[in-house]
Amino acid sequence: MSQTDAHLLIVDDDERIRALLGRFLRKNGFLVTLARDAAQARRLLAGLDFDMIVLDVMMPGEDGFALTRSLRETLTTPILLLTARGETEDRITGLEVGADDYLAKPFEPRELLLRISAILRRIPAPEVRQPKFLTLGALRYDIDKGELWQGENHLRLTGTEQALLRRLAASKGEPVSRADLIDDLGRGTGDEAENSERAIDVQITRLRRKIEPDPREPRFLQTVRGTGYMLVVD
Repeated sequence: MSQTDAHLLIVDDDERIRALLGRFLRKNGFLVTLARDAAQARRLLAGLDFDMIVLDVMMPGEDGFALTRSLRETLTTPILLLTARGETEDRITGLEVGADDYLAKPFEPRELLLRISAILRRIPAPEVRQPKFLTLGALRYDIDKGELWQGENHLRLTGTEQALLRRLAASKGEPVSRADLIDDLGRGTGDEAENSERAIDVQITRLRRKIEPDPREPRFLQTVRGTGYMLVVD
């Protein structure tokens, strides 16, 4: 995750420190929201999503340790604890209640920046969920099963047609060369390349008869001149 994408919640009861951290982190590309205590932090967390929480330990009322322990029951958001106490026991306590890192006051702002950046780099990128089905006009292609459906009717595909459509679906919207199709479908190379390319063209023609409203004017399985073929979905 890049800094320009990250939204930080800064929780500190010291107004001066809170304001300084807010200005410094915004200057370095973060979106920052400030909270004066645990109660205000809870209200903000109830309505907003944050990429990281920077939390002072020594606060009146509910302290940072207690808030971290409570948040960990429902949240996986990274937490960096700040405290004026740098003893080993306090650092261990912070990690035990679920903090991702611990920084003792006073600290150099640049060190805080480096700690925040290091934690954010460890956050995995969100998984891009691929659709289960692709729509080809009145047809529906089940990516996982390699099946083509028209309403409730299953349209039969040969083994080669299944392999061809699966390969094109994996690169939907992008041209796939005949050579790549030959390699993926195991049609051979070298001396057989020319015949294999013809075989691919024949299979494309047959597949078009099953998925195109007008195979002579292909809408979904398009020819890319000088390259190969491309699957275009709705």
